[in-house]
Amino acid sequence: MIRLEKFAKEMYSDLISWIGNAEELMLFAGPKLTFPLTNEQLNESLNEKGRFAFQIVNENDNLPIGHCEIYLTNNTAALGRILIGEKSFRGKGLGKIIVKKLLKYIEENIDRKKVELNVFDFNIAAIKCYEKVGFKINPDKKSERIVNGKNWIALNMTLDLENKPNG
Repeated sequence: MIRLEKFAKEMYSDLISWIGNAEELMLFAGPKLTFPLTNEQLNESLNEKGRFAFQIVNENDNLPIGHCEIYLTNNTAALGRILIGEKSFRGKGLGKIIVKKLLKYIEENIDRKKVELNVFDFNIAAIKCYEKVGFKINPDKKSERIVNGKNWIALNMTLDLENKPNG
């Protein structure tokens, strides 16, 4: 159905085209990137040590439909910047498949047992997706962002790969 391919410079234009405004960029990338997203920002971000970026490709027609990343912190592997950019592919359960593929990549290639991610509290579909894979909300860690005058709360979710549920 989908596969993950290493994200390369020739894929920048697809990703940039999927981000229509500052709120979408914040939802996708958090505060590190600024709208409009540019090649220069992507270069800088993707050159960070410990960042693994992937393009999500529809296997039926080999066309790109999204983007996702893993980045390493001292003790964890963090999932981030997960985006199904092609709107016709949203709401079809691909988020769970993407997260499982990222977790498999971590298990096979990265020496980390703890995985975390941040998600805004109003993004209920994403929270449910992550919970289905086994992530749990960490009540001790959250942050706030002001976006267009609105207060957005980012929740932290964690998963221990050694105790990950199957499914």
